[in-house]
Amino acid sequence: MAKHAEEKKFLEFSRRHVLGLMGSSAAAIGFGLPGRAYADDQEIVKSHGYSYFGDLKYSADYKHFNYVNPDAPRGGQIVLSARGKFDTLNRFARKGDFAAHSGLTGESMFATGPFGTAIPSDSLTDSYGLLAHTIEYPKARDWVIFHMRPEARFYNGTPVTAHDALFSYNLFLEQGIPGLQALMKQRIIGVEVLDDHTIKYSFVDGISRRSLLELAGGLDIFSKDWYEETGERLDEPSLQPPMGSSPYSVADFEINSYVVYKRNPDYWGYHLPINVGRHNYDRVRVEYFADSAAEFEGFKAGDFNFRVEGSTKRWATGYDFPAVENGAVKREALPSERPPNGTGFIFNFQEEKFQDLRVREALQLAFNFEWTSASLQYGLTTQRHSYVENTEIEATGLPEGAEKAFLESLGDLVPEEIFTTEAVRAHASNEATLVDRRNKRKALRLFSDAGWEVNDQGKLENVDGEVFTLKIMMHSATSDTSRAIITNYVNNLNDYGVEASIDKVDSAQAQQQFIDKEYEMLLHANRPFETSGIGLLQRHGSETADESSHNLQALKSELVDAIIYASLDATSREEEVVSLKALDRVLRYLRIQVPVGYVADNWVAYYDMFGRPEKLPAMSVGYLDFWWINQDKYDALKASGAVR
Repeated sequence: MAKHAEEKKFLEFSRRHVLGLMGSSAAAIGFGLPGRAYADDQEIVKSHGYSYFGDLKYSADYKHFNYVNPDAPRGGQIVLSARGKFDTLNRFARKGDFAAHSGLTGESMFATGPFGTAIPSDSLTDSYGLLAHTIEYPKARDWVIFHMRPEARFYNGTPVTAHDALFSYNLFLEQGIPGLQALMKQRIIGVEVLDDHTIKYSFVDGISRRSLLELAGGLDIFSKDWYEETGERLDEPSLQPPMGSSPYSVADFEINSYVVYKRNPDYWGYHLPINVGRHNYDRVRVEYFADSAAEFEGFKAGDFNFRVEGSTKRWATGYDFPAVENGAVKREALPSERPPNGTGFIFNFQEEKFQDLRVREALQLAFNFEWTSASLQYGLTTQRHSYVENTEIEATGLPEGAEKAFLESLGDLVPEEIFTTEAVRAHASNEATLVDRRNKRKALRLFSDAGWEVNDQGKLENVDGEVFTLKIMMHSATSDTSRAIITNYVNNLNDYGVEASIDKVDSAQAQQQFIDKEYEMLLHANRPFETSGIGLLQRHGSETADESSHNLQALKSELVDAIIYASLDATSREEEVVSLKALDRVLRYLRIQVPVGYVADNWVAYYDMFGRPEKLPAMSVGYLDFWWINQDKYDALKASGAVR
């Protein structure tokens, strides 16, 4: 399932009154800039970056990130693959399928990875200035001022100014994805240009200060003049990507076939420490394929040169072709220090039949992880119990200490079972047979308790004579392994008495149904949460349940809401960990999905023409960010005919 920005509007919070800045004639204190006045009780922070809880990893005089090779050569081309189709280069459009990596065109006040990489990749909480060289804010975080780099330039050579930043803010407010519009309205009360390279964002009073600076600092900034000259709209599909200022821009494309991004040799920001050792490819090309089989054949033929492998079957049996045997292609299992994606069969809670916790538990019992891993995935997957597996946030055993005290503070919202039963773990199944009879008996008891009995035809039926039906949506470009997992789960459900089937949909249809939540279940992933932030409200908050495509389950839970809001108000990392551990515990108790396990490492295969730092950072493999082309190796592969 292609990732897509929200297409439906959040329910807005009430707009609260604005907290006025007091004492406008008072002398500037702390780190305030000369000539600007602040209240005498406001401590002003001025910095090259931002970290919510305290010290930044990198000081103001840092030369480069620790994990990059500052002497990495620039040049060459990495060629990637994608499955499906695309018909727009504007990722903010409300319709259509946008091209892979088409979001790289814009830059923001804080640095973000143009190809989706965390920046920096060795810190969970830090943000560093890119278009802004300095940020300025009071300890209370009522507002933030960004001091922009005067040397920043758009692709066409025109300066990036505060006027462009204000225009872009208003553009998102008027034409942006509705979910983002609401998010901005809920939190940003006003934006003011102070001079050509200085802009101030003021925040709504009475809400959590968490993520406010990141929200303002993460908005893409586009050229005001370009939009006015072209008449382009942010919300409509277009084959003209918005005019941005990043190191890469679209150089060539053919709809549904390929897209090429070219590194700008005149990019304004190469001299910045934040960019040293990064953006090393001259060109990034993405080749499109109809399905996973054609895609892999393309890799074997050298049509693309870097592959992230997601198929256990292919990893176990597919890499026996000549290019692997003669060393032209390398395979690596790179250790991951991040929690795995929470992949599983997602319940859409808009469906009445999923409202009963007993039904969800019964449907979980119908999935046999052990058989699936052994029979379909060559034993290469690990059972997943938590949404933050193998981290300090993972809930274990009974709640104790600070976590117990935190849960007790939430009063009657917390079911007694949370305190008296250990954190929910995925059930065990018989590896030797798809249908585990013990789990089936337990599931049928749960169905019965929820009002579903097996009728004479072997189908689950309620007192009104309605049969329990279930459709699992499946994208036409779904991999062979995922298809097999879905098919066997459906077979098991039918054995249990559920009238289950697969709803096969093409790329465009799947995208729209995903956005509109027109599915009962689908195989997808809940993102792990290592820190708090307003993203948790998007993914699990009640306000977003019916509207946000990020809230996959359409989850509405007062308890979950209370935990998220508490995490947003945490005043230390220790408090944050306690609240997020409680969130993990409660989401598992609510059984919001059927977990399917995970691969512990990052599997990559590539033609042996790349260089990378010896020690990779914890948060990213970084092949699109800080790897590079080894020209001698490439020349040898080219001469041998291994690559095209």
